[in-house]
Amino acid sequence: MSRLSRALFLALTTTSLTVAAPVLAKERETVAPAPVSELVDAVDIPYEEFTLDNGLKVLVHTDRKAPVVAVSIWYGVGSANEPEGKTGYAHLFEHIMFNGSENAPGDFFEPLRQIGATDLNGTTWLDRTNYFQTVPTSALDVALFLESDRMGHLLGAVTQEKLDNQIGVVSNEKRQGDNQPYGLVGYRQTELLFPADHPYGHDTIGSLEDLEAASLDDMKTWFTDHYGPNNSILVLAGDIDAATARSKVNKWFGAIPPGKPIPQLNPALPTLDAPVYEVMKDKVATTRIYRNWVVPGLNDPDYTPLDVGMTVLGGLASSRLDNIMVRDEKNAVAVSAYVIPFVHGSLVNIQADVKPGEDADAVAKRLDEIIADFIANGPTVDEVQRVATRDAAARIAGLEQVGGFSGKAVALAQGKLYSDDPEFYKKELGRLASTTPAAVKAAMQKWLTRPVVGIRVIPGERDEYQEVGAGKGARTGVLTAPAFYTQDGEAASVPAPDRSHLPPVGDIPNVDFPDVETATLSNGIKVYFAHRDAVPMTRVTLSFNAGISADSSDKLGLQNFVTAILEEGTTSLTSVEIAEQQERLGANISIGGGRDRTDVDLSAVNPNLDASLDLMADIVKNPAFKTDDIERIRVQQLTAIDREESDPLSIANNILPPVIFGTSHPYGRGLSGNGTKETVSAITRDDLKAFHQQWIHPAKATIFAAGKIDKQVLLDKLEMRFGRWKGAGKAAPAKNFDAAIPEGDGRIIVVHRPNSPQSMILAGQILPYKGSDDLLMLGAANEILGGNFLSRINMDLRETKGWSYGTRNSVVRGEDRAFYSMRAPVQTNQTGPAVAAIDAQVRDFLGTNGVTPEELQRTVNGNVRQLPGQFERTPSIMGQMQGDVMFGRPSNYAETVADRYQAMTADDLNQAMAEAIDPDKFTWVIVGDVDKIKTQLEALDMPIEYRGYEASDTGVNNDSSSDDSAGGSE
Repeated sequence: MSRLSRALFLALTTTSLTVAAPVLAKERETVAPAPVSELVDAVDIPYEEFTLDNGLKVLVHTDRKAPVVAVSIWYGVGSANEPEGKTGYAHLFEHIMFNGSENAPGDFFEPLRQIGATDLNGTTWLDRTNYFQTVPTSALDVALFLESDRMGHLLGAVTQEKLDNQIGVVSNEKRQGDNQPYGLVGYRQTELLFPADHPYGHDTIGSLEDLEAASLDDMKTWFTDHYGPNNSILVLAGDIDAATARSKVNKWFGAIPPGKPIPQLNPALPTLDAPVYEVMKDKVATTRIYRNWVVPGLNDPDYTPLDVGMTVLGGLASSRLDNIMVRDEKNAVAVSAYVIPFVHGSLVNIQADVKPGEDADAVAKRLDEIIADFIANGPTVDEVQRVATRDAAARIAGLEQVGGFSGKAVALAQGKLYSDDPEFYKKELGRLASTTPAAVKAAMQKWLTRPVVGIRVIPGERDEYQEVGAGKGARTGVLTAPAFYTQDGEAASVPAPDRSHLPPVGDIPNVDFPDVETATLSNGIKVYFAHRDAVPMTRVTLSFNAGISADSSDKLGLQNFVTAILEEGTTSLTSVEIAEQQERLGANISIGGGRDRTDVDLSAVNPNLDASLDLMADIVKNPAFKTDDIERIRVQQLTAIDREESDPLSIANNILPPVIFGTSHPYGRGLSGNGTKETVSAITRDDLKAFHQQWIHPAKATIFAAGKIDKQVLLDKLEMRFGRWKGAGKAAPAKNFDAAIPEGDGRIIVVHRPNSPQSMILAGQILPYKGSDDLLMLGAANEILGGNFLSRINMDLRETKGWSYGTRNSVVRGEDRAFYSMRAPVQTNQTGPAVAAIDAQVRDFLGTNGVTPEELQRTVNGNVRQLPGQFERTPSIMGQMQGDVMFGRPSNYAETVADRYQAMTADDLNQAMAEAIDPDKFTWVIVGDVDKIKTQLEALDMPIEYRGYEASDTGVNNDSSSDDSAGGSE
């Protein structure tokens, strides 16, 4: 299940906006942004609709750009439909429905992986449950077989063992979320905002006590009452037409009888009698202040102006809260405001993270003053228009993807399910086109002057975590005899298809990767370009050979500091003006860095490409490095370091690399790249300028671009902005990767985090390879051991033992040495056994239990068949181009791997893993409650170092703890 995320409904107006071009483009005419009406014309998702006799509603959208089809099925059941005593049933059934059906026994990810499915998952929220996957066109019948089988042929496959096992998985999903900083706030928001008997009066994850009490009959009844075809919407989007879709859908779904009608919900919108204020404690870096209201649902006319209002208040980079509290008064380090839309009421969330050292009471008072003033006076015309342009561009970008979490299938399905209109997205655009500042002000005055819920989370120790039981079931591969499900003895009116085996998969063409053309600007910057026709947008990445590895050991965090400050002002524009220009242009400029590269990314709608490139060039070439901005960014980065020290995965990620690479190696620093408090506190303006002059330099730059534009036209634009750029000084010398790397020593480093509901396990060792080496074989072997959902380690710890919500092994490659990592968040009382289980799986794989024929076939088929779907979107194309250049591969590399996968043997994969890793050389970092896991770990008979844990008579090596480790203060 995905974590809850805000669904943006995109705003449009038809007013033309003007923006001055930056100083750098004096030789060019000032270019006005295209009117939003021009962007609106590009937002269209044509579809055809039909309904089967059993009530299944089907929407079909044709998009022939790739030989793939998105299959997205939405059930009109979510946690809002759960009665008292049965909370969590919808979410639990989302899990169970992935665990096999009567005619497709075993995990659904197995056949989906075999056919090369991409963008596959399932989610549950308040108003719905959905399942989605994008599959090769010739494998569509397999996906429809699977979806129809779990709709109409599930109950005979639901066993007590499966039920017990998935309760264990859900309990670990809950622990994983609860273990995050601020992870318990959502429960309290629900309790305070909604009455207990309201459909939204409990969280989607539900009560684990309710789940533990659920019987098999309870769960089967829940299914028969809610998951019939008449309560479902199926969307097929991609390489398909309506006539083909009708034939296939009727074949696979037509014989499923309709289920019971779902009672319609119509709850009253809750309003508090008086404001409610509460204080919670959590292991967090800084105090966070929340303000919450329940407002009308997404179909109410007031939803749209409320959404615009909250975006202006705290959703834009130039929002009121950002400008006042973060930039001007500097009493907060992060702010946000947004509306999460639901059918029966939406949630307004406003929050501010208090700057360390500030008086939280004074900050809360100031936040309330700003909110009250905004409600009283409303936004400006310019602010409303900037929301419209930004969101119109975002909607255009979304048109490139047919499926996944946010593609075209989702837009159609949401509209049909929530509003009985697949084109609701267009009506929402119309609403926003007519939204005025007066309408925004009126809606806020109507709904946000009601009593508020105010929660404050302050740093401190949580109460002791209330533990829940583990799953009791073991994974089974043989299911009960199939029994066709019928409702009230109804006979099927359509002949049942043959379900004795999965449908065959037809021929799948090899991926047709776009031709990559190259050119060189006047100053030597190499340009790589791929033409894309899907949407009228262009993406440009200016990539510098810098990254975190460019930081010297005494200035850790410098690269992140520089990337954060580049957007904070140029010699001609302030940070607010930069943010406002991006919003007016519908452009998105982001700056960030990984271990090896520092990238400046631009996404622009083509009518505004010139002005967007001007802005990008100004940001890159003319940073102001104002003292005021430097100090504000410094506080934000120091706060981020504090935040990492309260997050289990961040703690582990920052400890492991220095241990396995050594602190002298450029890769021997925390993966976040934020550095330490000591190094960040000491960074000066001269340090920032020097890094920019030496590393953000044309001699270090490569340009990657893709979009719906002629190559020469784009080159002329790039030459004008970057071809004449000489840099302000001499470029930095090449990075030195010659530092000695220590031998792996098979020890455990334990970081004490009291009252952790889970332990975070992270293990790693250096591989005898560089990133430029051929690691395709090792990657395939890793998929089987621990690299994906169906891997041995994940299936063991999640599906068999029920100790984890999910594990993942990775081959982490870079410009220099690669390393191998194993990550597993596990329930606290199984920490030691989980380490032993992972170690046993590795040794078993390297020993007598190598790759099986079934695992080889799944891995080869999945990797070959997923290729056409992997490069549907331009960001994926850009990522592949960048990887090919960094690792010295040909530009058509993606087209060559299919043949290589098909030539692989089990012995090849076994040898690749055996030559890469040594089970005795892993360094293990475990973040958890030492008081609860110490005895478990000592039973492993491995050297143990404890950090942040002081106790008498423990026999632990406290002297070896590092004072400046990420977890050292805990």
